[in-house]
Amino acid sequence: MATNNKRDYYEVLGVERNADQQSIKQTYRKLALKYHPDRNSGDPEAENKFKEISEAYQVLSDPAKRQKYDQFGHQGLNGSGFQPFTGFEEIFESFGDIFGDFFGGSRRNRSRAMAGEDLRYDLQIDFMDAVQGIEKEIEVEKLASCETCNGTGSQPGTSPVVCPHCGGSGQIRRSQGFFMLSTPCSRCHGTGQFIQNPCLECGGFGKTEKRKKLTVKIPAGVDSGSRIRLRGEGEPGMHGGPHGDLYIFIKVREHDVFQRHGDDILIEYPISFSQAALGSTVEIDLLDGKDSLKIPAGTQHGRNFMFKGRGVKNLRTQGNGDFYVRVVIVTPTHLNQEQRQHLEALAQFDGKLNIPGKKKTLFEKIRNSIS
Repeated sequence: MATNNKRDYYEVLGVERNADQQSIKQTYRKLALKYHPDRNSGDPEAENKFKEISEAYQVLSDPAKRQKYDQFGHQGLNGSGFQPFTGFEEIFESFGDIFGDFFGGSRRNRSRAMAGEDLRYDLQIDFMDAVQGIEKEIEVEKLASCETCNGTGSQPGTSPVVCPHCGGSGQIRRSQGFFMLSTPCSRCHGTGQFIQNPCLECGGFGKTEKRKKLTVKIPAGVDSGSRIRLRGEGEPGMHGGPHGDLYIFIKVREHDVFQRHGDDILIEYPISFSQAALGSTVEIDLLDGKDSLKIPAGTQHGRNFMFKGRGVKNLRTQGNGDFYVRVVIVTPTHLNQEQRQHLEALAQFDGKLNIPGKKKTLFEKIRNSIS
C-alpha cells in the first residue's frame, strides 16, 4: 500500500489525537478481538482490517514513532526504522502480551492469576448535581466471561488439546546466528493448548462483549477532573484473577450565574446607582436557597460581600467554602424625561460631593478658588 493512500492512524483506531496510551491500548484490544483471524477465518476483509489496526497501534503505542507521525504524518516514519507488518506471525510476536490477555498468556504464566484490565468512563454532569451530589445510571461496554463456555473457549463438553504447532510448549524456537530466539506461538498464542472445538458463542476467546448498567453515587463537591473508582467493575481477570476496576472521570458543565473557584462560589449581582448611593436590601439566590444581603449606603462598584460557609462542600474535610457576591453598578441606557431631569439636578452637586479616594489636583484647587 502506498504511503499517500494510507488512512490516518487515529482514524483507523477511532481515537482522538490527544488520546492517552491506556485509551489507545483498550481500543486496539477491542478491535483486535473483533477482527482476529481465528474469529474470522477465510474473511479477507477482516484479515486486512486486523493488519491495518495492528500497524496503526504499532505506531501510536510507541511515543517516539507517534511524535514523528504527529509532526510529519506517514512520511515522517520513512527512514525511522519503522517496518509495517507483513504477516500475522510478526503481529503476534510484537503484541504477544496483548493477545495473551485474550488467550491466557504465555505457558509459564498460565497458572498465575492475573488481574483484569481497568476501564475508564467519562461522565458529564450539571453544575448543581456536582454541588449537591446525585446518583447517575450509566451503561458500560466491556469484556465478560462467556456464559456458554464459562470462559474456557471450548464448546461445552469438550476441552482444549495440545497445540500441534509448538507441541504444547507455547514457544517457537528459532536460531539467529549464534543465538536461539524464543517467541510466543502464533497458533496457541503462548498457551500451549489449542481449542479444537471453539465455543460458538465467543469463537474460542472465552470472553464476549457485554453491556452492563451501573448506578454511580456522585458525592457532593466533585469538580471536573474528579475520579470515582468502582472496584471490580473492570474486565475479568485471567486464571481466577480478580476483575479490574472502573474509573469514572467527572466533567462538570459550567453554570450561567455561579462561578466556582475551588470550594468558593462567586456571582455578580447588578444594582442601580441609587441602590449603591442610598443603600438597599436585596434577595440573593445561594446554592442552598435564598438569603438577604444588606448593601450599605455609598457602596462602590465591584465591592465583594461574603456569606461564610455557604459555598461548596470539600470532599476531604467535609467543610464548606464561602459564597461571594460582587455588586456591579449598572448605568441606565434609556432615560425618560423625569429621570433625566433628576440626574441633571444631581449633576449640579457632583462638584461638591466628597468622592472617596479622589484627590484634587493643584490646578483644580486654583480653578475652584477663582470660581
